[in-house]
Order: sequence, then C-alpha cells, then structure tokens
Amino acid sequence: MGANHYAIRLRYGVCPLGIVPLRSEASHKSEQRSQLLYGDFFKIIDHRKEWFKIRTQWDSYEGWVSWNQIQEITEEDFKQLKQTTPIHSTNLLDFISNEKKELFPIPLGSDLRALSLLDHHFDGQRATAEKIRENLLTTAYQYLNAPYLWGGKSPTGIDCSGLSQMVYKINGIALPRDAYQQAEVGATLSFIEESQPGDLAFFDDKEGKIIHVGILLPNHFILHAHGQVRIDRIDQTGIFSSDRKGHSHQLRLIKSIL
Repeated sequence: MGANHYAIRLRYGVCPLGIVPLRSEASHKSEQRSQLLYGDFFKIIDHRKEWFKIRTQWDSYEGWVSWNQIQEITEEDFKQLKQTTPIHSTNLLDFISNEKKELFPIPLGSDLRALSLLDHHFDGQRATAEKIRENLLTTAYQYLNAPYLWGGKSPTGIDCSGLSQMVYKINGIALPRDAYQQAEVGATLSFIEESQPGDLAFFDDKEGKIIHVGILLPNHFILHAHGQVRIDRIDQTGIFSSDRKGHSHQLRLIKSIL
C-alpha cells in the first residue's frame, strides 16, 4: 500500500512506540518541536508523501511524524480514548509486551489507555489522576538529572516546559506544551512568599518574552531543566545558579495551577 493512499484513509492515530519525535516540517532533518510518548493519540490534519501532520489530543500541539512510527485507530477508538480516565506509567522506564512476548521500552508518563487497542500488556505501576501537591513533587524529583533536550518529554531528554507539562500530566492536569502558553494558565501570584510547592515560576528575556519555566520546591528552591534537570535557589530576582555564582534567569511571574 502506497503512503499517499494510506494517508487518505488514515484520520486518527496512536503512538505505539516509547518515544517518537514530533517535527516542525515533514523531514527527519527538521527541528524536533516536541515528542509523542507511548499511547499518545491524535488527529491527522494533513499529509505529505510519507509524513503526517497531527494535532495531539492532550494539548492540541501540532507537528509532523513519520508514517511508520504511528498506528491507525478508528474515530470510534479515538472518542473512546478521550472518554477514558487518563492512566500513566510511573517508573523512569517500563516495558510493554505483545502477543509474541517481545518487550518494548516506554518512558515515565506513557499513556496506558490504548494498551488493548495496541494488543499490548503492561505489568508496571500506574498513576491515576490525583491532584495532590505532594504527588507533583514526587513526580518532579524523578526527572532530576535528566539531560536537557529541545522538544524532549522523557527522562532521557527533556526541556523546561516539557518537564512542567509532564509532571502535571502524570498527575491528571493538562497544561499547554510551551512555556509562554503555560504562563497564561492559573492564578498569578505577586510574591514568592505567596507560592506553594508545585506552583510554576516563569522567566523572560530582555524583550519580555517568556522563555523558561520551573517547578517551585519548598524553602525557595526550584526544579528546572537547564543543561540538565537541576535544583537551584530562587528569589524575587530569579534563579540563582551556584555554578555561575549569579542569577541565570530573570523572574517574570509565578502561577498557581491548582
């Protein structure tokens, strides 16, 4: 079956692999805008030869994926997945198996709602949607020391907004993909002293554009992805880097999402 014919027929899909790059253009050489993790499902809104432009269900993010890294589902399957309560994997690395007993690795935060559709089996731990601050921090600490990766969303590589989005997602709370979009969600706090652990702090550049986000921890610390997922001090000026002996990011605002 040719790719063009397949593209005409396919309108909904799911990610059957652990991590799949979501690219800005229909090319393997194109920039990675984000990632699909196992179980992420989506609508297909365009096609170009062996590439599909998709819109993810969770955060309505758009990008291009290769045809051989996704699997078709029906519109009925798509609607059923949407109506099912999200359930995510909770270990840094888990494995699923197929009917042949072959193992496939999946990262922390994989969506397990499509297991039956994909004929996969999973024996690991599952997280249910519980909007509790303590759970947010427990999840956040699991990403500590993960390398920074533009567009990344897993413990093997993640960016600042991918980190905040995944920590909240695993705990049942939907956030947009990019930092500037996340800054538009929730209630704005005036001072760090008003914040609670799990709130989000946003940082801007000299032009006032939001370029960074981190997760607030107890006692004026922040967990964020900068070179790697790390913990630094934060004050009313911004993030104080012990490595640089100075502020690395300028604080713009703090948001309470819960």
